[in-house]
Amino acid sequence: MTIQQLEYILAVDKFRHFGQAAESCFVTQPTLSAQISKLEKELNVIIFDRSKMPVIPTETGSQIIDQAKKVVSHSKGIFELVAQLKGDISGVIKLGIIPTLAPYLLHRFIKNFIDKFPKVQLQVEEMVTEDVIKKLKNDEIDLGIVVTPLNESGLLEKPMFYEKFFAYLSDGHPLLRKDKISVEDLESTDLWMLQQGHCFRDQVLNLCNQAKFQKMNFHYESGSLEGLKNMVNEYQGVTLLPELATFSMNEKEKTRLRTFEGEEPIREVSIVLTRSFLKQKLVELLYNEITASIPQEMTSKAHGKIIRFK
Repeated sequence: MTIQQLEYILAVDKFRHFGQAAESCFVTQPTLSAQISKLEKELNVIIFDRSKMPVIPTETGSQIIDQAKKVVSHSKGIFELVAQLKGDISGVIKLGIIPTLAPYLLHRFIKNFIDKFPKVQLQVEEMVTEDVIKKLKNDEIDLGIVVTPLNESGLLEKPMFYEKFFAYLSDGHPLLRKDKISVEDLESTDLWMLQQGHCFRDQVLNLCNQAKFQKMNFHYESGSLEGLKNMVNEYQGVTLLPELATFSMNEKEKTRLRTFEGEEPIREVSIVLTRSFLKQKLVELLYNEITASIPQEMTSKAHGKIIRFK
């Protein structure tokens, strides 16, 4: 068994076609097919059902492919680890980030990071927390930027900063008369929410009265915070926003933001990775760049109370 053979079966699994897989690996189809057949003979299993079109893995093959992803990922990580130990900061980082952070965080650190470390290739994809966890465990991404704690076995969490929750009110809303609002105040108005699958939705529901929200006459759930802001701008109601999402607001919009009475609710934002991840130096450099791009007071959780998942 060789790393090359494992890379071949991963390519076939990706394209579900031997010809396209061979092209992506820069070999001929007979070469790729022969190597996969050799591996199957060595393991005494059938990895792909060739009678199907597109080609699909067998049940046993799917398990072998899952393991192959880890082996190939770790083998590449060894070369990058050695390069780092020699002082060469290079390699690929595949990063998953949740949609309620990506538009407000990425632009704060990406340019500086790339300028400082031009040999590092940063590949970023937006995805919900559930997919970040799944892809981390399958070695499909290297790191995630999500809201924690997750309490997932096998994953490490490195908290970076803490965002306050702000209430964003429609123009002329009665609650604008108050300098600070309470959670109970939200029960007397329409609350605009993110759709299911977003962790920020879960945090808001943990903060607010879920039963009240379910009784609203008009039930709208947006896929983005910007969509919620637009609904508040056009109609009566309120939505909750994390702190970074408020930074780009104009001055008029900021006058309609309200904080909460007492211990203010916050959410913890962390880099998450698997315990076996080898490129620790790159994690440290990315962590430092992100935390340097955030206002210093946000790097301490002393200013609020963390709202957790359900």
